[in-house]
Amino acid sequence: MEGEVTLIRAGAGDAERLWQMQTEAFSGLLAKYQDFETSPGNEPLQKVRQRLAQDETYFYFICADGQKVGAIRVVDPGCGAPKRISPLFVLKEYRGRGFAQKAILACEAVHGVEYWALDTILQEEGNCRLYEKMGYRATGETRRINDAMTLVYYEK
Repeated sequence: MEGEVTLIRAGAGDAERLWQMQTEAFSGLLAKYQDFETSPGNEPLQKVRQRLAQDETYFYFICADGQKVGAIRVVDPGCGAPKRISPLFVLKEYRGRGFAQKAILACEAVHGVEYWALDTILQEEGNCRLYEKMGYRATGETRRINDAMTLVYYEK
């Protein structure tokens, strides 16, 4: 892993930048799996705005070396409910440098290390390896999106 990672909390005024980054980061997966219903790469700007307005949502820019390299959204409803990561992304030119791992650790430092949930694409082995390396375990639950893509659910 290289470079220090800091999280900067995004606010309502950051919606368009987050949306642009999210659309760019997920464009390859959207093209590969043709998942126009659930892919963050196909979400309208309004959905990002709605998420930023939610009391339980903490959307952070992932910053490294003075650049916004990605983002991570934590849904933390409190009341003993699991926290959820959805979505987490790193822009293509910054992948493979450990930024996603460091962002997860930084979120755990803020929101606690226990009782997390997320889902990812079963066919994306690198994503599954990342989460398993970070201590997440598959729950056994899956959801078929289309002939090419299945979501797998994880918890920690």
